[in-house]
Amino acid sequence: MSKRAVLEVIALDVEDAVAAQAGGADRLELVTDMAADGLTPSPRTVAGIRAAVDIPPRVMLRLADGFAAGDVERLVRVAREVRDAGADEFVLGFLDADGGVDLDAVERVVDVLDGCPWTFHRAIDRSADRDALRKQLDGLPGLDAYLTAGSATGVDDGLPTLLAEAARRGEPGYEQRILVGGGLRLDHVPPLLAAGVDAFHIGGAARPGGWAGPVSAAAVAQWRRVLDVDTRRAGEGAEPRG
Repeated sequence: MSKRAVLEVIALDVEDAVAAQAGGADRLELVTDMAADGLTPSPRTVAGIRAAVDIPPRVMLRLADGFAAGDVERLVRVAREVRDAGADEFVLGFLDADGGVDLDAVERVVDVLDGCPWTFHRAIDRSADRDALRKQLDGLPGLDAYLTAGSATGVDDGLPTLLAEAARRGEPGYEQRILVGGGLRLDHVPPLLAAGVDAFHIGGAARPGGWAGPVSAAAVAQWRRVLDVDTRRAGEGAEPRG
């Protein structure tokens, strides 16, 4: 039997979280202010979502648009506040002015997470050297996934990179799960599953009315059905449906 693929859905509030769970999501990425590509939500929102759903939220740790860490002391305080509100999974990622990983900022934030699992987000798609970034982060406690489109411009352009990185799974710096998101469409799923990618992240695709509207349980359920069918077909060795 094929292992179920992970479906992560962006949630802004309790309503989104409930709809995502109803549609079959396995996990949430919890953010606020999508006009800035997703910032840290309030502790109150975190607590409300933890109380409303059973699936885990990964809480964004990001205070301003862009990929610079900014005020790291404040970031550390915010991380502690959302942990106190019940968060125990996180999303973060910071670059320096040259496009390299800001290892000092990442390490300082990760230190207060005390081993909690976390995703390095799409800052990897803006980095100067993806391979170097992965190897610098290798071994940090809790790091278990990279959210990536393979390219700053989205999965259409990044698919070859995603497939190449999937083929390196298990090498130093490549042990973490590839969580594909950023312009992801249903037609991208079969080749990714065939390459062994088993985690998918959607935001706008879960909102037929756009970001001004809520997550649609029906839209999430469509993704769940396609992932389940194509995972099963890939596991059976059949040609996935395109």
